[in-house]
Amino acid sequence: MCGIVGIVDRDLSRPVTDGELQQMVRMLHHRGPDEEGTITLSGVGLGMRRLAIVDLATGQQPILNETGDIKIVANGEIYNFRALRDELEGHGHTFRSRHSDIEVLVHAYEQWGEDFLPRLRGMFALAIWDGRTNTLIAARDRAGEKPLYWTLTPKGLLLASEVKALLVRPEVTRELDPIALDQFLTYEYVLAPRTMIKGVHKVPPAHFLRYRDGEVSVHRYWDAADVPLREWSDADATEALRTALRRAVEGQLMADVPLGAFLSGGIDSSSLVAFMSQATSQPVNSFSIGFSDGTYNELPYAREVAALFKTNHRERSVSPALGDLFERLVVHLDEPFADVSMFPTFSVSELAREHVTVVLSGDGGDELFGGYDAYQAQALAVKLGWLGDALMPALAGVASALPPTEKKKGLVNKVKRFSAGATSAPTDLGHYRWMVYLSARDKARLYRGGLQDALRATDVYAPVRDALGRFSQDDLLNRQLYADLSLYLADDILVKVDRMSMATSLETRAPFLDGDLMELAFSMPGHLKIRNGERKWILKQAMRGILPDSILSRRKEGFSVPMKNWLRRELQPLMRDLLSPERVARRGLFDPTVVSALMDAHTAGSENHAHTLFPLMVFERWAMAHLDPTM
Repeated sequence: MCGIVGIVDRDLSRPVTDGELQQMVRMLHHRGPDEEGTITLSGVGLGMRRLAIVDLATGQQPILNETGDIKIVANGEIYNFRALRDELEGHGHTFRSRHSDIEVLVHAYEQWGEDFLPRLRGMFALAIWDGRTNTLIAARDRAGEKPLYWTLTPKGLLLASEVKALLVRPEVTRELDPIALDQFLTYEYVLAPRTMIKGVHKVPPAHFLRYRDGEVSVHRYWDAADVPLREWSDADATEALRTALRRAVEGQLMADVPLGAFLSGGIDSSSLVAFMSQATSQPVNSFSIGFSDGTYNELPYAREVAALFKTNHRERSVSPALGDLFERLVVHLDEPFADVSMFPTFSVSELAREHVTVVLSGDGGDELFGGYDAYQAQALAVKLGWLGDALMPALAGVASALPPTEKKKGLVNKVKRFSAGATSAPTDLGHYRWMVYLSARDKARLYRGGLQDALRATDVYAPVRDALGRFSQDDLLNRQLYADLSLYLADDILVKVDRMSMATSLETRAPFLDGDLMELAFSMPGHLKIRNGERKWILKQAMRGILPDSILSRRKEGFSVPMKNWLRRELQPLMRDLLSPERVARRGLFDPTVVSALMDAHTAGSENHAHTLFPLMVFERWAMAHLDPTM
């Protein structure tokens, strides 16, 4: 695991200095504390920080081909590198390292050009300088496990694993993108290719960037929407999934350092621990996070799985005393991010890093096999049909009059969330209506005139509509899953896991996002994934007899924290400070009176505005650090 940076000047005759490259590289020390590598040429610089996982002795970067005219820096792991290496050696390529997976990439590019990317099975962000054609190629893995950002300035192209490495350059302006801000407050994250800084872009998952002669172009090299649906028998699908998941887990155990697993006690992480236990002779290291609030605490389920597979199990509890952690993590983030599960993700990463360097995580199982409440909410809305359209406003009125409870879910909270989702966003978003947190009506009250004017000709829902529209096959659930894979997983879940784990110098791997497993999942029709209201049906069949029924039958809880309760109590002083009328007025984006009213209603317990207030807190603290750091 690493952090990478790149510089390509428009003027290739200007020497790039070690100093300007190292200034960027050292902003990524946390991503790779073990060593640093750089190379500077006329007009070009590549650099990286390395967290040594594989080939500890000879895996240093940058890596060159035999003739030295192709150079690479990369972040991640290539799980099929041995097969690729054998094939490349058959083509006459020679390798200097014993078993570096990254060295395979430079030779693969030399052999197949840009077409080498679909051959890769792994998680990665890479940058290749081809001195033969004076071209830079930069790419991300299929799901987007590893990040990559770029910006084009009057001087040339800059790229990095995190935005903070770009912002050290004086030619990168710190101008807020109002469209990205609107996305953030709508969804709680910013959607690729945008970032909160105007002119700084994400390379989307499964895409590569080509920079040549001062021009940037971005291209897709793989798409889950292109995987054809197949007719599967239940038995064949069950066996194929069990085999593919076991193979993915075994393939991702490659490491020359200690390895473990995040364990929540849900079916995804429990499946990984089960197959890890079968594949290794030593007990698996497992790590879990709990809460004093019983409705949020999943430790009993994790303990049951840990006992069954005799893991070396370790736990930690998340405290509501998050003031210092909020300060540390929000400033660390490249851009505002309001998924509150970043706190337990950081805490469990910190715990794991005390014992291992690599962990496997269950991310991706929900997006491949239908694990979210939103799918059932949409199914219920479809069943209600026109009757629901007529009754929903009345239900929303009744639900809004009910005071929220402090429980994680509960009947009252479910009714309130269902009715709010069904009425706050356009119906053509389908299940994504329940993944929208700030309605157009609420924005009209909250946003000041200047922000409203900047957004007048924009459509915050366009990325969702585009993702749903790209999936042209006649399978409603897979269309929903495709949108979540493209948006929610890539820009929320994987961003959270990468940033929080890398903040502790821990590498995370997601076997569910193995390329072959993703293609298998999208070849399976929706009726194999949700059947008679049972979510992840085919995954449960695949794990039957391996996991206990108590794990297979438990409902999904989600990895969350009681933020709504903490904002009323422990975190209220921090909230009042960050969102004071003076601060809000000085920022000039939101109505201070509306923000104060939201805080008052929330702290009084009459409303739950956590999904508005916490994002506003995150944005203000991020803006203080990154937009106006001298304030």
